Amino acid sequence: MSQSDTPSGPLFEDLGLSDTMLQSLKKMGFESPSPIQAGLIPIALTGKDCIGQAHTGTGKTASFVIPVLEHIDYDSKRPLALILTPTRELAEQVANEARKLSANRKVGVVSIVGGKSIRAQVDELNRGAQIAVGTPGRVIDLMNRRQLDLSTLDFVILDEADRMLDIGFRPDIEKILKRCPDERQTLLLSATLPPPVERLAQRYMKQPEMVDLSQDAVVTRQIEQYYVTVDEDRKFPTLVRLLAQERPQQAIVFTRTKRRADELYNKFRAKLPSVETLHGDLQQRKRDSVMKRVRAGEVKLLIATDVVGRGIDVSGISHIINYDVPEFCDDYVHRIGRTGRLSSDTPGIAILFVTREQGDELTRIEIRVNNMLDSYKIEGFEPARPTAPRKVADRSGPRTRFGR
Repeated sequence: MSQSDTPSGPLFEDLGLSDTMLQSLKKMGFESPSPIQAGLIPIALTGKDCIGQAHTGTGKTASFVIPVLEHIDYDSKRPLALILTPTRELAEQVANEARKLSANRKVGVVSIVGGKSIRAQVDELNRGAQIAVGTPGRVIDLMNRRQLDLSTLDFVILDEADRMLDIGFRPDIEKILKRCPDERQTLLLSATLPPPVERLAQRYMKQPEMVDLSQDAVVTRQIEQYYVTVDEDRKFPTLVRLLAQERPQQAIVFTRTKRRADELYNKFRAKLPSVETLHGDLQQRKRDSVMKRVRAGEVKLLIATDVVGRGIDVSGISHIINYDVPEFCDDYVHRIGRTGRLSSDTPGIAILFVTREQGDELTRIEIRVNNMLDSYKIEGFEPARPTAPRKVADRSGPRTRFGR
């Protein structure tokens, strides 16, 4: 959600929200909605199914949590809203946002994710949680144990739907949706709408209205994007030199594999105490601990894979470094969305490492974001056979000291 002293667009007061919700928003310091919030909330308040397409970092969570909180029956002791997310971290983040937005109301919000005590989650449900936020795997686990009854649901929200399908959750999602009441409101939020997501919407949603902000200039306006041409065997020293040159306030380095993430982490940790790694093989307790340190600003360099990248929503991240070109162009959009967040006053910096053989992949990414990436020059680290000349970005000048 955007925060502004002199809002020029619509205010939350213009969206038909209750006084209780407006008080919660005011308490959180928010007064003007982001474009996705201004577009989706009024439609969702009517009870219609709705698809919201917008880049990450645009306030999508509040756009679906607010309508749920406005219409939910607070006297119910049964789950009325189910929010599905692709990762545990994102589920926790959404649950926390729901708790903050419902501070003036008595509402139960339970996070249903793997890696944590299933008994504790069942106890929370039994105490009367109206909103359940979880990953598909744990939701199905509780369904099979007859501890989660979906028959009372009024709302089903699919958050980051494209990512859930990317990582193989489609069968689980369909199994869950088939157990939900036909008379429900379904909201689908996604940064992209590839054919599998469109087919899912056609099958399980009723004449959904579309709020499409995918062409909004969020990526290019709030994030400065560059590429570095580098030989594969020189990536690590190039990364070290880049960090020394940029001195980011807080950076995420994305790799394509867990093994590569661990390799980088092991190279850095002896000399940099403020480095951590985050990937799907870590125990949930460790992942929670890492994210807590990241949000507290104690981790200055985080090395992560795409599996957990969607759950990282931290306003202090100044730089995203794509150590490996992502497998899919859409993953590039999701990665760089971790910086340049709405709550940050300064643009984020995204830098993509590209080998000589990956010129076509760079071009596909540029087509996807509708933007030519500038070449970032690191003195002394030119590749043996440079790619065709392109515009070189001037990144000289003062920097925020890395590690401060």
